[in-house]
Order: sequence, then structure tokens, then C-alpha cells
Amino acid sequence: MVRIGVVSDTHLRSFNQLPQELIRALGKVDLIVHAGDIVTMDVIQGLQTLAPVHGVCGNMDLPEVRNSLPQNLLLELEGKKIGIVHGSGGPAGLESRVLQLFPGADVVIFGHSHIAANDTSNGVLLFNPGRANESYGLLEVGETISGRIVRAYY
Repeated sequence: MVRIGVVSDTHLRSFNQLPQELIRALGKVDLIVHAGDIVTMDVIQGLQTLAPVHGVCGNMDLPEVRNSLPQNLLLELEGKKIGIVHGSGGPAGLESRVLQLFPGADVVIFGHSHIAANDTSNGVLLFNPGRANESYGLLEVGETISGRIVRAYY
């Protein structure tokens, strides 16, 4: 079983600006996924001191992030396919748009809307951790996949 800490929409220029509660939680996972709007690579570099990081760029990221991270990423863990994308456009229809990007995926992790989601559509877990200063997500991937949104009140 792999425990994944999922964040999105940090919108920060420095890792040190992340809430301490979030840093402590991410220090207890096997892997961190960042679903974009990171802003600077300092945030990714700081997260890498806690656990291995996989991330995608978002629409608010500086060129250093957009040049370093892909827009879409597909991981395979424990035999499960996990699609990662930031997302784009308005909130209406966002889940169906990101779902279409990863046919055959077991999970699609996304951000952009700042609205946490832990929903299933046609057997696919659609997982948005929300904005990092308000919530983050925990995924457990093994024979099955389970997700939990942690509402944070820093």
C-alpha cells in the first residue's frame, strides 16, 4: 500500500510559507502529488525534502515551473493508473474535462477550482484536494484505492 499526500493550488513563492500542519502531514506519506499552481520551484524543492514528489504545472505557475513540470502526468502505482492534471476553464464541467484526459485511469487527481472533491464517476475516483491553505488530500493505493479530504484550519 502506498500513502500519497495530495496538494494543489499552493499559490506560494516559498516552501516556508506552507502551513506547518500541512508540512507535518506530508512528512508521513510515501509520495506527494502536487496538482499545479505551485508558483515557484522552491515549493517543489521543499516538498522533496519530505517525500518523493510528482507534480504538474498549472495556469498560475511561473516559467521555471512550466518549463520543469508537465501539464499532464500518468503514474502507475500498485497496478493502478493515476492521472494528474491541474485543470482549466470554469468550474462547471471541470470533472468531466479532466476525466476525458485519462481514459482507463483508476484515479484522476486535479486542482484549479480550489474546491475539494472526492467523487467517483464511472468507476474512476475524481480527487481534488482543494486549495492547500484550506485542505489537502490523502490517498491510499493498494488492491483498492481510497481517498480522504482533510479540512485544515491553520
